[in-house]
Amino acid sequence: MSGYAGTIPDWLENPDVVLLRDVATAVVRLDEVAELDSFALPYPPEAQRALDGLVLACLRGSARPPAGVPEMIHWCRTRPLRSWPLDALPMNLFDKDNRLIDPDSGKPTQLCGELEVKGVGNSTGRQYGELVIREATSACRAANSPQSYTAFRRLLVTRPVLTEAEWPDISTDLYLDPVQFLIEEIYAPVPPGHGRDGADVACARCLTLLTPLVGDGWWCERDRCRHLGPPPLGRRLPADEVGEIRQLRRPLRQFVTGPGHAEVELEGKLRGLGLTVEMWPGFDAYDLRVTFPDGHIWAIDVKDWTHPGFLGRAAALVRPEPPYDEACWAVPHFRVRERGDYLETFARERPAHAAGLRLLSDKQVVGAARRRLRGERGPGARITPENLMENGVGRA
Repeated sequence: MSGYAGTIPDWLENPDVVLLRDVATAVVRLDEVAELDSFALPYPPEAQRALDGLVLACLRGSARPPAGVPEMIHWCRTRPLRSWPLDALPMNLFDKDNRLIDPDSGKPTQLCGELEVKGVGNSTGRQYGELVIREATSACRAANSPQSYTAFRRLLVTRPVLTEAEWPDISTDLYLDPVQFLIEEIYAPVPPGHGRDGADVACARCLTLLTPLVGDGWWCERDRCRHLGPPPLGRRLPADEVGEIRQLRRPLRQFVTGPGHAEVELEGKLRGLGLTVEMWPGFDAYDLRVTFPDGHIWAIDVKDWTHPGFLGRAAALVRPEPPYDEACWAVPHFRVRERGDYLETFARERPAHAAGLRLLSDKQVVGAARRRLRGERGPGARITPENLMENGVGRA
């Protein structure tokens, strides 16, 4: 195996990385049409194409290939990616336990969603999420209502699940009026039998629906919830009492709701320090605009990706309006704790046009804010390197 940044100029073009992205795409397509343990012929074309590529790669390496799509799916669930017989796969690209399918729930992992691809280097799910956000932004701009955009974003974070009784409240909310056409599309009916004993259950932490495990227990689709331990049971939603249940489509739950919880949590911590925080200013130019008592302003974009390399490739400087003095991207601290090279990998993979963008954990952001409030002005109280501030980043 070659190193992560060894002789291959661009690891996204590595043939084994391309192959794994094809397999991840197949997993997501199969999960869209059936449970991964019970899908049937005909397979989506992405599944057969991924299997053909995997078989060829195994034969070239004199390894036993999967006998068919079901065995390929079994590999995705039981074999960490590092153990796959792919000789060209960069050695340190994945952690030792990274899989495409969660072994407990049988659901695609968040990493699988990041690997899923449409076109070159972009996730289909991420494209869908970006399209929805662009449409919401356009509609709220046309209505000249930034409050409507903020209400829409908070809806996606705080109410990923809606019951039949709750739906009229959403459909008559005046703030949400400019985006009602989107809300009708992005909330999909939950299939019957999704829960257990006639009832669905929401996670008390992230508010998304839990998946029942075979035998007993529940599984939360959010990496962060699983990191914190077994999901606390939240709302119980018996179908015969609440009627139809709708939930946000999976790409939005992954790429908007998940990071949104991290955004709102960081908002709460910074407000707790006495700072003024504006959420999604300028129709989502960035996520948090933080104003200190002396008028100094930070702009923060919060991300929550499993893989720091993909996040690094997506890096872009924070948009300059509304104006600010310093800017950074932030990631939940548990990502950095789980993968010790997370920040370094991000920095290494940033494109040249984003070389000045710094990634911090949310814990580091709060620590820097505390130090600045104490009157410190050194590197530990900044979110932008001093040399960039001197070169005119933000309003400086």
